Amino acid sequence: MSLKELIRSNRRKLEQDLGTLPQRRLFSPAYYSQYKVTLPLIRQHAKGKLVDLGCGDMPFRHLIADQVGAYDSLDLFPRQKVTYVGNIQDMNMIASESYDTAICLEVLEHVPDPFQAVREIGRILKPGGVLIVSVPHLSRLHDEPHDYYRYTRYGVRYLLEQGEFMVLSVDKRGGVFSFIGHQMATLLLGMVWHIPVVRDIAWFVNSWVFTRACYSLDRLLDAGGTMAMGYSAVALKKGGVGGDYQMHDSPSAKKAK
Repeated sequence: MSLKELIRSNRRKLEQDLGTLPQRRLFSPAYYSQYKVTLPLIRQHAKGKLVDLGCGDMPFRHLIADQVGAYDSLDLFPRQKVTYVGNIQDMNMIASESYDTAICLEVLEHVPDPFQAVREIGRILKPGGVLIVSVPHLSRLHDEPHDYYRYTRYGVRYLLEQGEFMVLSVDKRGGVFSFIGHQMATLLLGMVWHIPVVRDIAWFVNSWVFTRACYSLDRLLDAGGTMAMGYSAVALKKGGVGGDYQMHDSPSAKKAK
């Protein structure tokens, strides 16, 4: 087995072993930033009937299931407990205005036509429905050949606005140190995850040196987000009452202006 094959195999095993455990957030600064930035946004805005688009293993489901009326999911592959199998560019199996909330995390870079995908998301959301997305800005090629785009703060805002959404916030996640830390975590744990005891030592070192330290360095040295690893955005489908929602930039976005 080549080193690349070993790392890929161990990465799959690591994902299975972590599942939805709290330790999952410590795998890398990329994961850590989702728990630090995106999860609070979901907890703040998710309501009613929710659909997780491009759901993967649904790592946040158990953390927010008690605050929504229903938690449905869609993925390209028939994973366990997936409600719909399909492509977010054409969700014909879902009736219009079916959901109050949609989350779409690290998916839009893999979609050939993200504008069509966002239009479809808008179609299945009720007026005033909430969309929470996360997209990469710094990322290695992955899931090839279906890896098409990287997004700036302005790009994700434009994409959502073209889909007739009102953007409420765009928040930075991580930065260049988090990007490097994610690659190092994948390499380190990917090489030793099959070796008992050694993998536990590697996990401890990784969780402090690559995950926490790299994430903290980005917050300290790149508060403006010019080298963001990614962005998380919240948007409202136009046509609803809107409640007390107000459009705003994240603190990092304000500093960058």
